[in-house]
Amino acid sequence: MTQRIPGSSPLWTPHVHADRRPLLLARARITAALRAFFAANDFVEVETGALQVSPGNETHLHAFATALLAPDGATSPRYLRTSPEFACKKLLAAGERRIVEFARVYRNRERGALHTPEFTLVEWYRAGEPYTALMADCAAILRAAAQAAATRQFSFRGRSCDPFAEPERLSVAQAFARFSGIDLLATLAEGQGQRESLAAAARAAGIRIAADDSWADIFSRVLVECIEPKLGIGRPTILDQYPAGQAALARSSPVDPRVAERFELYVGGVELANGFAELTDAAEQRRRLECEMAEKERRYGERYPLDEDFLAALGHMPDACGIALGLDRLVMLATGAGRIDQVLWAPG
Repeated sequence: MTQRIPGSSPLWTPHVHADRRPLLLARARITAALRAFFAANDFVEVETGALQVSPGNETHLHAFATALLAPDGATSPRYLRTSPEFACKKLLAAGERRIVEFARVYRNRERGALHTPEFTLVEWYRAGEPYTALMADCAAILRAAAQAAATRQFSFRGRSCDPFAEPERLSVAQAFARFSGIDLLATLAEGQGQRESLAAAARAAGIRIAADDSWADIFSRVLVECIEPKLGIGRPTILDQYPAGQAALARSSPVDPRVAERFELYVGGVELANGFAELTDAAEQRRRLECEMAEKERRYGERYPLDEDFLAALGHMPDACGIALGLDRLVMLATGAGRIDQVLWAPG
């Protein structure tokens, strides 16, 4: 397939490559700066396999599927990973304490200014440390990336952010109240009426709701339309304490079980990283993954297998925190690029 940014010549055309080359060299410097940060903080860089028995079990992530052919001709399904998360947690169970991976990951049905089917996640874990340690890591990484790119400002489509500024820490409930006027936690107190309560509040905020939208769908609509564009403007935002139903692989807060110890980092209105205090209860994790796959089958007519080896490892995994950061998006923000294709050496 010829590599092309919409409306341009192929990327291998010398004059097009010459225009992109400063961005690509900035990418190399930023990558080196991040590796230096992790090395200075006693992280071991690991490499885990891209071909897995399960690509991950999130409802809205779509994997690339293939078949493993054995020497005797037998086949078994395999998938390109959507994240290195399961494999990294197995390493924590095995005894590693601080690990980082610069992982190539693959997500089907994704293409746009901020999305590409193949991209790089920087994913790192700290065993025996609170998830607030990841927030400090994020602030340090933004500074390191800015220094490597020789810039004082990150930007995307006219929205700018000072990467050296102290991030604002904002709970999801606070963000809903501030930017949409919705009392999110009040909707969680409505029992069986949670969906109707949030739908009414969202309509009052000007959000269009479909008849078959679930509570999670409405939550996402409000987040995307009202809240995300306002985050990380002027200074980075750490959006913390997601509702328990949006916990993914994070554990519930010991202070307020309505929310989870999960946060996302936003810069210039762009989601850059997603971090957790990790769930280590294998039974609860299985329940969540099975719910995700049941919803995936309902919506898309397919489901992915669970990684039984990962679930077994959870029983040996220490308390830990982990986070995944989009390297390509970080480079975009640091260089002011308008599309993710511009900061990939050879996009597919």
